[in-house]
Amino acid sequence: MDFVKIAKDVLQTEADALIDSKNRIGENINEAVKTISSIKGKLIVTGVGKSGLVGAKIAATLASTGTPSFFIHPTEALHGDLGMIGKEDAVLAISYSGESEELIKILPHIKRFDIPLIAMAKSKDSTLGRYSDIFISIKVEKEACPLDAAPTSSTTLTMALGDAIAVCLMKKRGFKKEDFATFHPGGSLGKRLFIKIKDLMRKENLPVISENAKLKDAVVAISEGRLGNVLITDKNGSLKAVLSDGDLRRALMKEDFSLEEKAIKYANLNPKICKDENILASDALKIIEDHKIQMLVITDENDKISGVLHIHDLVEAGIK
Repeated sequence: MDFVKIAKDVLQTEADALIDSKNRIGENINEAVKTISSIKGKLIVTGVGKSGLVGAKIAATLASTGTPSFFIHPTEALHGDLGMIGKEDAVLAISYSGESEELIKILPHIKRFDIPLIAMAKSKDSTLGRYSDIFISIKVEKEACPLDAAPTSSTTLTMALGDAIAVCLMKKRGFKKEDFATFHPGGSLGKRLFIKIKDLMRKENLPVISENAKLKDAVVAISEGRLGNVLITDKNGSLKAVLSDGDLRRALMKEDFSLEEKAIKYANLNPKICKDENILASDALKIIEDHKIQMLVITDENDKISGVLHIHDLVEAGIK
């Protein structure tokens, strides 16, 4: 049995369902987006079985991209959770058949709230379709399941349409990276979009020597500082150069090498610096990677050292 061919056929069947829906999509999406964006309350998503699982994902996507939303199960709604629906809310109900018994039972109660009901089903003539104010078709020609029974193409399409609505709402609201970071402060995406240089840079006990210090003093400072670098400053305290352990190894290969020489003789007189501690740590990581350095020095406008950001600090913080 050729499982590679079967897998490809499944993907093709589901892709065809998406393309077919794309060609059929119309003003109903505009109406749904306008309705959801205009409500003062929340979008409540509901559904049963696989539709419910997809609905929970849609609600989570909406909530994380600026649209207050949560999922309730129809059965739980019948036993008290209807109280979670307010007069300023809207409901997105999902059922491929449009006839799911548990869902149909709560529709009259939802309509009593006189709030918008957006439906996702295969037919506008279904019970759910008839109750709806806005109808979005999730009809597919065939499921990817060989029995044409298990929800496969239809659930893929439903989830994709949920994503489409979420993206439309993001565009309508002008949802930005900074907004996304606010909703995801703890995840890797949030860290990449939210954490700034000043949140991670080291400010105290930095390995600093004067421009007149000898190389042997620099070696001690590099060892004690545990950053693989030493910062060299002039008499005013402004950054003059940076000496790395790599610079030190290269210096050892020179015939005139001497620990009694001034450290600045072997240092990088044009180190990469950053004068804005408010830039994102992810941008700082790009600078470090692009210039193939281990450490970025942060200074003020007068080249006074504010702190340093080591690549290890970024890795430990989960910045990628």
